[in-house]
Amino acid sequence: MTKRHLRQVPRIPELMFFSLVQPVMFVLLFRYVFGGALRMPPGVDAVQYLMVGIFAQSMTFATAGISTGLADDMQKGLIDRFRSLPMARSAVLVGRMGSDLVRNMFVAVVMVLIGLLVGFRFTGGFWGALGGFGMFAATVLAFGSIGAWIGLSVRNTEAANIAGMVWLFPLTFTSNAFVPLETMPSWLRAWAEVNPVTKIVNATRGLFIGPPVFHPFPAVWEALAWCAGMVVVFGALAVRQYQRANSR
Repeated sequence: MTKRHLRQVPRIPELMFFSLVQPVMFVLLFRYVFGGALRMPPGVDAVQYLMVGIFAQSMTFATAGISTGLADDMQKGLIDRFRSLPMARSAVLVGRMGSDLVRNMFVAVVMVLIGLLVGFRFTGGFWGALGGFGMFAATVLAFGSIGAWIGLSVRNTEAANIAGMVWLFPLTFTSNAFVPLETMPSWLRAWAEVNPVTKIVNATRGLFIGPPVFHPFPAVWEALAWCAGMVVVFGALAVRQYQRANSR
């Protein structure tokens, strides 16, 4: 199933092209348009701070494609066809998640390369950089589980396209992806401190940038705990929704 979805990439090059356009656009916009206008804490480089936030935000947004893809399969009746084949029922969900993970990691590599061209640097060392990409993978799997549940719960592709994105905007923009927590009002900061995107961004900054400004631990454990919890809860909900769809 993973190969089936990945074969669509060369057949529909627009899919990969537009998957790359938005993250690259965000990198350039925040680097050259908004970067100089944001207040940073003392000793924090704005480019380093913003680039990691954009990388993490793009990984969460990219998972909306899982919602649309699964809803499209449902609408076209492909799920019913898959049910008649001699394969595990989990193959549809695992295949979709696997293909989106591969595609989004490619997007992450391109996006980071663009970031390097505009001033971003890995100051956390080789293992920190590798760990940061591992955090991207965990983010895709975690948010992809939510996307899969949404895609299997709505009635058509149009609804999935909206439902898969609408919840991501408040979640990412009420985190510290783009502004320090200290600049937020107290009522919003209370939420931002426990926001899973904040945990992921803190961990990625600690890995990519490193001490003395950012520290990877315990941020990495907190982020992984959030990601694991999301996979367990929403993965189970997605499987249940898929089984309900199969029983109709």
